[in-house]
Order: sequence, then C-alpha cells, then structure tokens
Amino acid sequence: MNFIVCVKQVPGTTDVKINPETNTLVREGVEAVVNPFDLYAVEEAVAWKEKLGGNVTALSMGPPQAAEALKETLAVGVDDSVLLSDRNFGGSDTLATSYTLARAIKKIGAYDMILCGYQAIDGDTAQVGPGIAEELGIPCVTYVKKIREIKDGLVTLERMLETGFQVIEVKLPVIITVVKDINTPRLPSLRGKMKARKAEIPVWTAADIACEMDRVGQPGSPTWVRKVFAPPRKTSGRILSGEIEQQAKELREELKRLQLI
Repeated sequence: MNFIVCVKQVPGTTDVKINPETNTLVREGVEAVVNPFDLYAVEEAVAWKEKLGGNVTALSMGPPQAAEALKETLAVGVDDSVLLSDRNFGGSDTLATSYTLARAIKKIGAYDMILCGYQAIDGDTAQVGPGIAEELGIPCVTYVKKIREIKDGLVTLERMLETGFQVIEVKLPVIITVVKDINTPRLPSLRGKMKARKAEIPVWTAADIACEMDRVGQPGSPTWVRKVFAPPRKTSGRILSGEIEQQAKELREELKRLQLI
C-alpha cells in the first residue's frame, strides 16, 4: 500500500493581527505549526503502513519554511516528503491549490490512498481534498472517522454524519479526508527526530510538475479576497441585578430603547 498525505503549515495562534494600512495579516513573528487535522491523516497512513507494508509520502505546498512541517511528519514515521514551493504558487485559492497538489501527486506516481485533514484551521473551507479528487478523477470520501478494512483493492470506511455514521465501501485508489475521531497521533521517537533533523526535503517548482501557469497562483484563482479586517470590538454588556420581576422590567425597557421590540 502506498499512501500520500497532504499537510499544510498554518499559524500556531488565534491571536491574529492585521496591518491597518494594508489590511493584510501580519505573519512576522507568528509561530507556524502543522495543521492539527493533518496530523490525524499522517497517523492513519503510518498506522496502516505498519499493518500492511508499503510507503507513506507527505506532500505540502508553501514557502520554504514549510519544510519544517514536513520534517515533523518524518519524525513520526513518514518515509518520504516533497515540498511544492514557487513564487508562482503565491495567492492560490483552494481551486489552484487542488490543481497544484494533484500535479505533484501525478509526478509521485503509484498511490493507493491519499489522506488529508478534513479542513485547515486557517481557512476552514474543507475544499482541497475533494478538489484534488476531481483533478485526479478518483473517488473521494469526506469526514472519515474510521478505516475498517483495506482488502482486495477495496477499503471500508465509516463516514461521520450529524446523526451517526455511514459505512462506505469504495474501490482503490481513493482520497479521504479525516476527522479527529479517527485516532490519536503519536509522539515522535528519538530516532524519528534524528531522521527528521538530517533530512533534506526535495523542493519542486511549477516547472518540475508541468503546471499550466494560468491554473496556479493568482491567475488560476477565481476567488479573490478584497479585504481582510478585524471585527469591531464589542462594547461591554450590562448586568442586571435585583429581583427577577425588576430585571425583566429593566430588560424590556432597554430592548424598547434599542428598538429591538
């Protein structure tokens, strides 16, 4: 079994700052981490490789520092990794990102299963996994909470629903997006850390994966962000005290004053 796991490096903080002059995110000095949901995808691929044999390749698209995210995956059992880094990829939306990752997957070659976290915490779109599947022309199963069995070219999955779960049997190759219920990611071993520290991460550009240049970066992104801004700070609320009847009366008068009733 050959697995490919797509991972993304994201800001490691919820304290997002915005430049008031340019209305863009301030990234300087912000810690970067592996997207937490992608760690579950990495763990699942490594665990099944240990059961069935094979190879796990981690794939990421980002600036040169995203190589550190790939080294984290090597430390927990991933065999190979590839970084897609090129200024031409800058400004990619989910459509352009899906296309670029799919081109790299085609270059990697033989694969049975591609795994992604169901979404990235910095975008929350959950679109890249299905987008890759569309580009590759293979089935996609989202919100996977359990892989029951991989046998005879088929995989049986449990897909999370709001009211329970759905059991799906699908033919390989397939791409799945996983939720955190699927496993508990392992910690890196000392040997894994040493392997990761010494690793040289291959870097592929748009030319290396034969991209159509009008499909990557901003030219290939029909989604444009016009403005990024912080929401206005909410004013402090008013706490009512006293007897319930008095609180109800004050609340009614306040709502009338605000023309809400």
